[in-house]
Amino acid sequence: MLALSSKALRRFSSIVSPQFSAFPHVFKRPVVPDSAFIHPAAVVEGDVRVGQDVSIWPMAVIRADVDTIVIGDRSNIQDGCVLHVRGEFYGRQEGMQLIIGEDVSIGHAVTLHACRIEPGTLIGIGSIILDGAVVQEGTIMGAGCVLPPGKVATPGLWIGNPARRLRDLSDSEKEMIKYNAANYVNLKNAWKEKKRLDAAKESA
Repeated sequence: MLALSSKALRRFSSIVSPQFSAFPHVFKRPVVPDSAFIHPAAVVEGDVRVGQDVSIWPMAVIRADVDTIVIGDRSNIQDGCVLHVRGEFYGRQEGMQLIIGEDVSIGHAVTLHACRIEPGTLIGIGSIILDGAVVQEGTIMGAGCVLPPGKVATPGLWIGNPARRLRDLSDSEKEMIKYNAANYVNLKNAWKEKKRLDAAKESA
């Protein structure tokens, strides 16, 4: 897949199809450091920028084909998640990135669309966070939450559809956010070691 500079993209798009000019993010490669782990059964495509010690697990789909997705250091994207962005639509809507901060846990089967997840948060299983919504630092979104477009989830525990704030987090819940992110770093390290050992056996 092509990986072109912005200048090269502009030049190239002037002589190729309108589709290329309209969708330059499709032609960008994900930026993934050596410390990150992407499971072979995950899909990561387009303008995705992955931080240090990030883990992306089976059946997750991260598609940055119409804008940018950023995943902060030590964050984890668990099994079956869908992450996408909102593209600019011929002047009728502006593009929106998807930004995930550091030490964030995105639980199984979560959908994140063109939103912002601040550092030190936990998004519970099956939650949906929609365009322009913000989950602030120190927040837990309970399983199955739906945060509507443009809504800001302030620190605390949120539940329901539409999501509403239930209460402040307990000290143990605050510690759980930190523990969960750190535990996934350790887990991905174990998987990376397994992958290394498997490769060594195959080449022996």
